[in-house]
Amino acid sequence: MVRLVGVDLPKNKRIAYALTYIHGIGITSAKKIIEIANINSETRTDNLTTEETIALRQAIEETNLKLEGDLRRFNGLNIKRLNEINCHRGKRHRNNLPVRGQRTRTNARTRRGAKKTVTNKKK
Repeated sequence: MVRLVGVDLPKNKRIAYALTYIHGIGITSAKKIIEIANINSETRTDNLTTEETIALRQAIEETNLKLEGDLRRFNGLNIKRLNEINCHRGKRHRNNLPVRGQRTRTNARTRRGAKKTVTNKKK
């Protein structure tokens, strides 16, 4: 089992897709990291040698990306700043509503949670 930046990479996946399990690395940056490390993109995580894992670690350090804890802290501080200055986006974050202009009359179930049915009052 390969462990990079505090994350266990999944077994038997191609290395480009396994790297995307690290928070902050998408498929494009994973392919760049593999290219820097001179590793075949068809290689699976099970078949990585120790030299290749060391090369991957060095390649990740060279890219100067914010990963895992640093990235989560950075994003958390940005949201906290929006809340503190009491801007519209901060209010939407605080109320757990969609932030980027999506409608809420219908949809937005991921942010708002499960439906709460309201019964009709009899007249």
